[in-house]
Parts: sequence; structure tokens; C-alpha cells
Amino acid sequence: MPSELTEEEILPKPTVTIIAFSWNEIDGMRAVMPKIKKEWYDQMIVVDGGSTDGSLEYAQKQGYEAFVQQQKGFGAAYSEAVARSTGDILIMFSPDGNSMPEKLPELTAKINEGYDMVIASRYAPGAKSDDDDPVTAFGNWMFTALFNVLFHGKITDSLVMYRAYRKDMLLDLKITTRTVSWGSQILARALKAKKRIAEIPADEPARIGGVRKMSPIRNGLAELSMIFQEWRRG
Repeated sequence: MPSELTEEEILPKPTVTIIAFSWNEIDGMRAVMPKIKKEWYDQMIVVDGGSTDGSLEYAQKQGYEAFVQQQKGFGAAYSEAVARSTGDILIMFSPDGNSMPEKLPELTAKINEGYDMVIASRYAPGAKSDDDDPVTAFGNWMFTALFNVLFHGKITDSLVMYRAYRKDMLLDLKITTRTVSWGSQILARALKAKKRIAEIPADEPARIGGVRKMSPIRNGLAELSMIFQEWRRG
């Protein structure tokens, strides 16, 4: 009699797409991208915001699926990259040095345990941020507290971009914003829909070269607006 098939043999292995956001990050890309092993993903997308330092050309030379976003805004970069993705699992990655490549397999493994979203938390026990200053540290704490109060969450890091998602969940949430606060819209809608969310501890190293694009005041106001907009929607 033939032996019974295991669950792994019956179900196809979920595919993984890594989406890396680039805008004049050539120094970080040269240092970080070679650390991402090819067996960790099935598709690598680099969405470029209009780099002039060779970031796009570097990505294309490495054989990544790299393109320049057509619309302005960080949310537009997210939407255009998701539209091109083929993976069952999507991982948002920052190639400026802030995202640890070594955590990619752990994010994928956690999703495969049955979670819809996994956050690489800088503030979970055992993790730290080397990129924080007093202003950003306070802002991250405040916005995370707001999420937990308004949306009944139990998370430690609401603003980090480094996350893994089930693609079908993202499509169900119908993310519409083209602003920098697309990640907050995802998190708010996922919490309201009672999606399964987990965290793993992940250090945030300091950025490598380039210039920080985040403005604490401008970004903070955008995040605050998005949080209350989603809260009012119920």
C-alpha cells in the first residue's frame, strides 16, 4: 500500500514576494541586498521613487524586478508594487539598513503558522532600535498606544514598515491611501477585521548612507489623521 501523503506534500508551499522601497539608497542597497538569500523568496520587487544615485540601475543589474513608481506618494509605491506581486506572502523591506535581512525567514515561518500579518517589532522584548531619537521614540510609543486603545490591539510597534502579510488579506482590506500612512491603514483595518496578527523581535540598525525621508511633524500628522479616520469609520 502506498504511504499516506504528509500535509506538506499535499499543500503547495506558499510563495514569497519581497517588496523593497528605494529612493536614493545606493549605499544601503549595496550593503544589504547581497545578504538576502535567493532561497528566501520567489520574487523580488524594487519600487523606486525616482532615484538619481544609481539605485534603480543597481537593482536592475542584480536581476530584480525593478521599476519607477508612476504616481507620487509612498502609498502609491506600495499599491503599484502589490499589483505586480505574485507571491502568497508579501514582505515589505527597507534596503536602507533599517530592516535586518536575517529576519526574512522568521517572518515567513510565522506567517506559515497561520497568521495574516507579522510585524518585525523594534520594541518587542529582546529588540532595540539604533535609528531612534527621542522624538521618534516618543512618537512610536504614542501611536502604538493609540492603536491599542482605539482598535483593541496588543502590539508593541505600530509604525515599523518591516512586516509580512498574506496577500489575500491585503486585497480584502482594500487599501486606498496614496499617503505615507498606508501602513497604519493596513494595521487599523486588520485589527478591526480581527485578523491574526503576530510580532517577532527585530532590531532596527541605523540607516546606511542616504538621507532619512521621514519628517517627524509631517509624518506624525499624517499618521494621526489616518488613525482617527479609520477609527471614525468603525
